[in-house]
Amino acid sequence: MELKVNNITDYLEGFAPLSSQESYDNSGLIVGNREMKVTEVLLSLDCIEETVEEAIKIGANLIIAHHPIVFGGLKQLNGKNYVERTVIKAIKNDIAIYAIHTNLDNYKFGVNYEIAKRIGIDNPRVLAPKKNVLKKLVFFCPENEAEKVTRAIFEAGGGNIGEYAECSFSSDGEGTFLPNEKANPTLGTKGKQEKAKEKRVEVLISAHKERQIVNAMISAHPYEEVAHEIYPISNVNQDEGSGMIGKLEKPMEVKAFLKHIKTAFNCGTIQHTELVKQEIETVAFCGGSGSFLLGNAKSQKADIYITGDFKYHEFFDAEKEIIIADIGHFESEQYTPDLILALLKKNFINFAFHLSKVNTNPINYF
Repeated sequence: MELKVNNITDYLEGFAPLSSQESYDNSGLIVGNREMKVTEVLLSLDCIEETVEEAIKIGANLIIAHHPIVFGGLKQLNGKNYVERTVIKAIKNDIAIYAIHTNLDNYKFGVNYEIAKRIGIDNPRVLAPKKNVLKKLVFFCPENEAEKVTRAIFEAGGGNIGEYAECSFSSDGEGTFLPNEKANPTLGTKGKQEKAKEKRVEVLISAHKERQIVNAMISAHPYEEVAHEIYPISNVNQDEGSGMIGKLEKPMEVKAFLKHIKTAFNCGTIQHTELVKQEIETVAFCGGSGSFLLGNAKSQKADIYITGDFKYHEFFDAEKEIIIADIGHFESEQYTPDLILALLKKNFINFAFHLSKVNTNPINYF
């Protein structure tokens, strides 16, 4: 099976589009050519010099990492730090580097969903859903063709609201049009005004899927010119955003729960605030650096908030309303390569993907 870099990255961006990454991020193809043929793929949490060395040894020419090796601009490439040395080594050995970071964090079945499985939460919901990432598509169509066109939109990814799919609204009306001499009308005659019974159909779509959905609509629509409108929607998208929250199947005694977390994430230690809850039932969590979501966790009545990288003074913000449990940045995201592997295996069945054996955690515990 011959694959190019863009075959793999386009598939990943189908559910974790680059447009959904945070403004500070640098997800995407950092090193390499999108048209390059891929030999084998190495999956890692981070891409550092040792990761590139590992790729060379196993014959992989594409590294897919969660964290971008380059966040800011590189003004020089002379090997003075690990970032520059990693990029230089990759370029010299024709190895592409691709990062799938906060766009995978914000995907409903991404990093935080993987954490939910490890904790034991079956039906988590997004803790801080994103706004301004939804649009409404409205189109007008002959009555007898509306179902066909709507079906094409659904198959292209439109009409999803939370746990419901194939959502739409339609109303009846009458359309008028006057084809000129250059037109090729499906109905009516050139130079004569036509009236037709039509349906107005409204469907909610994700902004990043707009192009593919509109193309699907146009392909399925019988008219030469498709009358349609697209409106921005300020509603939150329940399927996209930061962190997650959910309930355990059964409440757990707080210290037993902390032991469970320590085992599940192989933590060297857990830094936590005062154990103000006797039992844990509602759990909020965010992979990586998630202190910015503490307010969301508190407002949604979580018993505990699990994440990494809390600063000293930020622990005071718990204010005895919630338990903060800092398990570490690496620890909270260590299973991300496994997640990426599972996603890729769904589409590329007979291709060689390798999980990195390099421990990239820069923190050691004594």
